[in-house]
Amino acid sequence: MNKVMPLKQKAWAECAAAGLCPNKAVHDLPKTLCVNGYAGEYPCKNVDLLSFVSLETLTSGGDGNDIWGWVDSKGREIAIVALWDRTTYVDITNPENPAVLGYLETHTVGSSWRDVKVYKNHAFIISEALNHGMQVFDLTETEDIPRVGIFDANFTLDVPVEFLETAYYGQFGSCHNIAINEDTGFAYGVGSKTCSGGGLHMIDIRNPINPTYAGCFGQDGYVHDTQCVVYDGPDPNYQGREVCFCYNEDSLTIVDVTNKVSANMISRTGYNGYQYTHQGWLLPDKKHLLLDDELDELYGPNKHTRTIAWDVTDLTAPFIASSFYNEETVIDHNLYTLGNRAYLSNYCGGLRIYDTSDVVVKGLSEVAYFDVAPDCDTPTFLGTWSNYPYFPSRNIVINSIDRGLFVVKFNDVE
Repeated sequence: MNKVMPLKQKAWAECAAAGLCPNKAVHDLPKTLCVNGYAGEYPCKNVDLLSFVSLETLTSGGDGNDIWGWVDSKGREIAIVALWDRTTYVDITNPENPAVLGYLETHTVGSSWRDVKVYKNHAFIISEALNHGMQVFDLTETEDIPRVGIFDANFTLDVPVEFLETAYYGQFGSCHNIAINEDTGFAYGVGSKTCSGGGLHMIDIRNPINPTYAGCFGQDGYVHDTQCVVYDGPDPNYQGREVCFCYNEDSLTIVDVTNKVSANMISRTGYNGYQYTHQGWLLPDKKHLLLDDELDELYGPNKHTRTIAWDVTDLTAPFIASSFYNEETVIDHNLYTLGNRAYLSNYCGGLRIYDTSDVVVKGLSEVAYFDVAPDCDTPTFLGTWSNYPYFPSRNIVINSIDRGLFVVKFNDVE
């Protein structure tokens, strides 16, 4: 993290000095179809803009970062938008007229790194802010908030409610990211100052308002990101075990965390040309996963955005099956998979959607995109941070660092 954090801070400082971050000149936007390669000013392919909510309307005084989603008891879809100084909750059930419901202030001070995941109707929020710990917020508090759409005549910035923390976990201070295995009820803080310099910090959240320490795994040092699952893939030795796929700056590291007090490393695999092993996600077949290296577009020999497909059929011996190079020359960031599609947030390249139906023989292919950063096409840390593609409506929310929240619709061509 010491390698990449200064690069990001430099890019954001330069953008702020130029008066572009956050971009207060960008106003809320209504539905705009993708026609002839553009939705308004935004380059696109097979993706329509349903609405845009600016950082100002999200009530933040700083930039955006992570994003997640939740569906309430009435089936309403809520975007959980992580921001420099708070976490804001937006009802996107009517995606063409979203309603900003309220926000939860940061526990301490602002930070460009804030991450959130959901379990049992509660949001679990961490940050790189000093002494931030983990905030717990009962999302059902948003259910009775009046829905006033941002395009309603009576919408004002006074509408959002300021919420309070429901509970708090303070056994770490700053923390880079959080993963949750909803099948087991355990959260995994990564990149904290605990667990041998930032390993898996395991938390029992089965009772969401009483999170308790469960164990640490620090055998491979700093973990930048992870996905933890009850494994049901092809490796018979680990079926039914809880396994974390960790992205550890210079390796893909796979860990059996079934026993939280005695987690066991299954394998640690580096690869040629690594620069910064950042994040990844399993494909539904559990035979493969996609991985992004955050700095290879800056320092590697090929400057085109690379997405790496790994064969993880044997958890003790994963290997690279194929690599896909986009026509773009921008830095990749968070990615998620659903069905035979992958949804990638590639900073200045925006949301890129890939066909993953045959990653070995045919490789990946790009089927759609929506570029939230039309004024940025270089390998720098601006544009989109992350996306969330798992709403039942299949609408996708994208969080932009310098602009705000985009709600888009992928017109799938499969």
